[in-house]
Amino acid sequence: MSSPEIASLSWGQMKVKGCSTTYKDCKVWPGGSRTWDWRETGTNHSPGVQPADLEEVVKKGVKAVVIGRGMSEALQVPPSTVDYLKKNGIDVLVLQTEKAVAEYNALAARGVRVGGVFHSTC
Repeated sequence: MSSPEIASLSWGQMKVKGCSTTYKDCKVWPGGSRTWDWRETGTNHSPGVQPADLEEVVKKGVKAVVIGRGMSEALQVPPSTVDYLKKNGIDVLVLQTEKAVAEYNALAARGVRVGGVFHSTC
């Protein structure tokens, strides 16, 4: 299964190709996507993205993960989260969301088993 293309991104809205849902924040992986609900793990802008936010994506057998920190990069990514991915043998990119989506789509287009978590506002 390939990673789905992120078809569009604007402030507060993301669309994933092949999915009718419009997301505010989303998780994507080979073969699927869903809303990234921060309440599930108690995530906030600081300290930011936690390993628990990425477990579901990691379990899908990804080789790379792209983290979108928001349009103004308000969402933090602590070193412990990056370490969690690296310890699982996963390449990680942490970028401003527009750049993150472009990088994710480029990896997906090359057939890389890539996953991601993306914050589409601040």
